[in-house]
Amino acid sequence: MMRSARLPLALAAALGAVGASSASAGDADRGKLAFGRCAACHAVSQDAAGLPGPSLAGVIGRPAAQLPDFRYSPALKRSGLTWTEDSLDRFLANPQGVVRGNRMPFSGVSDAAERSDLIAYLARDAGRPQ
Repeated sequence: MMRSARLPLALAAALGAVGASSASAGDADRGKLAFGRCAACHAVSQDAAGLPGPSLAGVIGRPAAQLPDFRYSPALKRSGLTWTEDSLDRFLANPQGVVRGNRMPFSGVSDAAERSDLIAYLARDAGRPQ
């Protein structure tokens, strides 16, 4: 009897943990609005011609500094980073702290929720590599 009573409790706890994890994910629609501050330099489409920053299309899962049509800083080329949600979060929080000497003239996004929203937007609208 006691064992069967514990199973639903364990199941409820596990489901609650999954729900909490999903709830803490970013909001792509809010991220699209926040991307306005990035759009002066970056595009989420393959075509970023005329912009000072590289395209962010397919950025999640892509090694840093790998697009052939963009001149990356030596620091970013040497970084060894692959753009995961975690590495993007750290980089967006403090670009110079994560890759000292990168050329991106941006001090970072201090708000963790805004970074999460931006990353959700990139994952949804910039897509993932095929």
